Amino acid sequence: GTSRSVMVDQTHLTTKVQGTFGYVDPEYFQSSQFTEKSDVYSFGVVLVELLTGQKPIRAINTDEDKSLVGYFLQAINENRLFEVLDARVLKEAKKEGIMTLATLAKRCLNLNGKMRPTMKEVAFELGGIRTSTGASILQQNCEEIDFVDGDISGHSLETGSSSTGMSILNSSSAFSIDAHPLLSNKWG
Repeated sequence: GTSRSVMVDQTHLTTKVQGTFGYVDPEYFQSSQFTEKSDVYSFGVVLVELLTGQKPIRAINTDEDKSLVGYFLQAINENRLFEVLDARVLKEAKKEGIMTLATLAKRCLNLNGKMRPTMKEVAFELGGIRTSTGASILQQNCEEIDFVDGDISGHSLETGSSSTGMSILNSSSAFSIDAHPLLSNKWG
């Protein structure tokens, strides 16, 4: 996703935003503004990673890179979702839960930020998925995704802007919005 660089004496101003290609909200490239919905987009990318077991920028049977998001959304639109999912997800998760999570990811990845759910809505839906189907394989995939400060696979973006919103804590698979915990326990 993104991180903000803030001067110690100017805690209300963001002077530098860093993001990783593949996670950065496409609306940012047009508006140069990060919003809470930008964080929702980045979280949608993480959901797709968990479902597919793939990195957000990857080569797909060609010499050129293609985004995982584009690949995933194309598979959904062509009714090929189950062809692009991680084998462990297919083996261990229920079809209904997979479809619900894939639909949530698609909503998070809407190119129009205003049409994306809020993180509170995402948390509510994730809670419903967790209680109805379980998500142990998603937790396992989450632990296998390597998050490196400011740079994943050498694809990074640095620029100036402002941001608000959410932080995703890889170590506990929990997230918070504006310091209000919404989901504090581990999946499954």
